[in-house]
Amino acid sequence: MKALFLQAPSFDGYDGGAGARYQMKREVKSFWFPTWLAQAAAMVPGSKLIDAPPHKLSFKDIEEDVKAHDFIVIHTSTPSFKSDCKTATMIRALNPKAKIGFIGAKVAVEPVESMEACSALDFVCRNEYDFTIKEMAEGADWSTVAGLTYRNEKREIVSNPEREILVDMDKLPSVLPLYKQLDVKQYFGGYLLHPYMSWYTGRGCKSRCTFCLWPQTIGGHKYRFMSIDRVVQDVKYVKENFPEVKEIFFDDDTLTDNHARVEELARALKPLNVVWSCNAKANVPRKTLEVMKDGGLRLLLVGYESGNQQILHNIKKGLLVDVARRFSKDCHELGIVVHGTFILGLPGETRETIQETLQFAKDVNPHTIQVSLAAPYPGTFLYKQAKENGWFASDVDLLTDDGTQIAPLNYPHLGHTEIFESVEDFYKKFYFRPSKIMEIVKEMLTSRDMLVRRLREGVEFFSFLRNREDMIVS
Repeated sequence: MKALFLQAPSFDGYDGGAGARYQMKREVKSFWFPTWLAQAAAMVPGSKLIDAPPHKLSFKDIEEDVKAHDFIVIHTSTPSFKSDCKTATMIRALNPKAKIGFIGAKVAVEPVESMEACSALDFVCRNEYDFTIKEMAEGADWSTVAGLTYRNEKREIVSNPEREILVDMDKLPSVLPLYKQLDVKQYFGGYLLHPYMSWYTGRGCKSRCTFCLWPQTIGGHKYRFMSIDRVVQDVKYVKENFPEVKEIFFDDDTLTDNHARVEELARALKPLNVVWSCNAKANVPRKTLEVMKDGGLRLLLVGYESGNQQILHNIKKGLLVDVARRFSKDCHELGIVVHGTFILGLPGETRETIQETLQFAKDVNPHTIQVSLAAPYPGTFLYKQAKENGWFASDVDLLTDDGTQIAPLNYPHLGHTEIFESVEDFYKKFYFRPSKIMEIVKEMLTSRDMLVRRLREGVEFFSFLRNREDMIVS
């Protein structure tokens, strides 16, 4: 079978691909590598990978590829599902005999509902779908493929038994050769060097955060990871085949979950002289941070979420505010850059806790921040909690029509409009401080590339704020 793996055309600037944790249009231009989609494509030798949004491809641009393939796999998400269904329908019209299916967290937790909502679909793959895709592409009888929901000859929807979770992660082929089909310079991260490259060295996360999508829908809560030798092999591949890449981002949910393993990895990377970054929980011991820094670590992406201890308990973060403060102090002292992420509108949020989190953010002072709105995706505990408690605002979805994130949760004491508006206030009060402005200006003076980049991002950021002000959320 000729296989096409597609992230479909979507909103302009929409970072909702198979690597994004929050599918939305960002404050500044941002695109994650489509790692989950590329991993599925890597299971099928000779497959084609198209990531339309960062490459600004329209449906017309991909028509010939759609016609030329008979096994077409599209990555979807809750925010993009309706748009992706339209794409599947257009593909069906162009290529009636093609087998068309969806992968992603949305269809992993709502497989039958997704099939019923999109008549153009022949199948969806549930949970970890790598070997499900491989068996299908090799021509297996669909009735024997674990983890598959499909339409049989009578167009009846059938769900096969679940697929066992993958334990030996080294069995997965590298996604990196597939990245040669992408223009790596089209992928940006506001806090990462450009160009960067990201992929996973493991799946699963020990934490039980109620809002977090991937561990609750696909990856699970047991951290399973590739061998150090395998990761080193992949890093060497990047150095040899993508010499323009300035930074590697290991996108494991929490690379620092296993302190011994991340220390071993850092020691193995040190001789390679690569710059790397990763996701981390704000509880990494100083000793481990020292080893990571010595091994080439530049930046940690840290999910602080809130500065209020009760909210952290409410979302089962498993983190103490005082520990997060100590961790942040250690990072500053060791010269590790921190990009901090915060979420407003989580259960227990009040006007006072928003201000408490803002003050906490100022205190720990990450170099850059991202402020998101609580997003209850299907399959998460937060979604179940919101449904049971009637927190969903009746007239609000997760995104606007242009891909901007909006506040879907509405509490008796705190309306979704106020939560939405608090994001802009948070950004302004964090960034528009003399000390933070001076910090960014000094960074801009380090090189012409950084100057040009920060000026571009500044224009994008102010445009983002202006567009939010123009939005009416009632």
